[in-house]
Amino acid sequence: MSQEQPRRPQYDQDPVKYGDVFDVHGELASKPILPKDAATMQAAENQVLGETPRGGPASVMQSAATVNVRTGLVDPDEPSDVVRNQGMVVSDKSFGGDRVITETIGGQVVAKYIEPTVPMTSPGLALDRDAMTIGEALEATARSAAGDKPVDQSDAAAIQAAEMRATGTYEVLPGGVAAQAQSAANRNPRAKDEKDKITLSDVLGDATSKLPADRVATREDAEGVIEAEVRNKPDMCTTRGGVADSVAAAARLNQNPMI
Repeated sequence: MSQEQPRRPQYDQDPVKYGDVFDVHGELASKPILPKDAATMQAAENQVLGETPRGGPASVMQSAATVNVRTGLVDPDEPSDVVRNQGMVVSDKSFGGDRVITETIGGQVVAKYIEPTVPMTSPGLALDRDAMTIGEALEATARSAAGDKPVDQSDAAAIQAAEMRATGTYEVLPGGVAAQAQSAANRNPRAKDEKDKITLSDVLGDATSKLPADRVATREDAEGVIEAEVRNKPDMCTTRGGVADSVAAAARLNQNPMI
């Protein structure tokens, strides 16, 4: 996954900087990531979220800081100018029944995603006639404003996570929606014209028919899909109306069908 390991800096003698792993600008982008930076962000995430999300900003920073220390490019005990002068904030707000989580460094957003605020449910939840399945959530993405969005690696990762949760398998199914999404994500950057790019609606319009199994979308499913999508975006923000948003909305609707 693109966000699990820091991108290589331009020169081997340079430490991994904020601009190498986050979509930030200005002075912050040129600052090396220090162990104290990673520890501070981890503490902030734990305080608000109760955990350090895998593939989230603190996790990415820890990987970068480890590389910097291991290569001898930063002092493990070096005081952090970023922590002291710019600050790190993790906040969450309720909006429309969902929990919107925002993480900032020096006032710049490095991650923003939506977590459905519904109780944890059993992964084996049986299909209900009126409940919304993962496959139906994928088809809802195709019909949303995000349907015209060309498929990229973050979409492919989210679709793969959704397919695996719907089918209960840990393999990408040949000819399935995840395989088609990955093919589209690989092909789109080489397209000469925007009209030649493969969109979310092209891949997900008949998602349910491409899934050999399907089940009701739950909070756990939404969290897994959100994590996959965010981890593969430079700005670490979910796409409005995209795959993660649709699965999260389905999970919330299933818990509160009158909303």
